[in-house]
Amino acid sequence: MRDACESGPLNHSGKIFLAAVLASLCLVQLAAQKTQPTPPPAYDLHTETKMKGTVDDVKLPPKGSEKEAVHLMVKIGADTLDVYLCPKSFLDDMGASFAKGDEIGLTGSKVKVDGADLIVTREVVKGDSTLVLRDEKGNPVWNWRH
Repeated sequence: MRDACESGPLNHSGKIFLAAVLASLCLVQLAAQKTQPTPPPAYDLHTETKMKGTVDDVKLPPKGSEKEAVHLMVKIGADTLDVYLCPKSFLDDMGASFAKGDEIGLTGSKVKVDGADLIVTREVVKGDSTLVLRDEKGNPVWNWRH
């Protein structure tokens, strides 16, 4: 009598091949999801605030992910806040850069993303330069240019 695995339309090696194809498709789908930029967090005009602080760290996306956002860790008094700026590609297009120790002023919205506090930035002032990242309604300006 034949083995139950070999009696159907797929024998053992056919089932292994099918499993390998399905696993490959899953990996391709995961890779495609990782290459797409994460949409920016929503800006809440009701929580808009102005603050001044010192850049403690600059968090850049990995190489090849320039459409992902740049974050600044900003020290304001005893607190260090996660400040969402914009996609790295937009920051590069504007010729703007930030470094540890930069004194900056921010206009931004305090929001929660995945349970963590985040400042979504509308404007950043460094020295005598102002970088506008969102319009007065909180809509990202980089969408207009890309």
